[in-house]
Amino acid sequence: MTAFPPAKIAHPETGERADPRVEALVNEVIGRVADKWTMLVLEVLAEHGETRFTRIGELVGDISQKMLTQTLRAMERDGLVIRTVHPVIPPKVEYRLTDLGVTLAEAFCGVWTWAETHIDRIEAARAAYDAR
Repeated sequence: MTAFPPAKIAHPETGERADPRVEALVNEVIGRVADKWTMLVLEVLAEHGETRFTRIGELVGDISQKMLTQTLRAMERDGLVIRTVHPVIPPKVEYRLTDLGVTLAEAFCGVWTWAETHIDRIEAARAAYDAR
């Protein structure tokens, strides 16, 4: 079992320290989804359902096969996608979101909604800042 240092985050009301395993996981998940490729693959699979490897690459756009492979493997390791290999020639490999992946996609859908709602305010704030 891995020993974790004490959590840095405390509950705002109780002051009780967070479970250090949860804090570590949150940091890892944020790092993973902050990666642009993971977010784009997540979006593609949420929108298109079970999708072949090559089609994911086409829909994501401008991603190398190596990066797509690495991204999908990391997502599979985290339990976000299921990889299905069909025993045909040529090999047919498809990916789909797990229930866990779907919940993550739903959580980050809120970020898209927030951005759509506030884009004008953000652009105005940026323009004001840049004008100074």
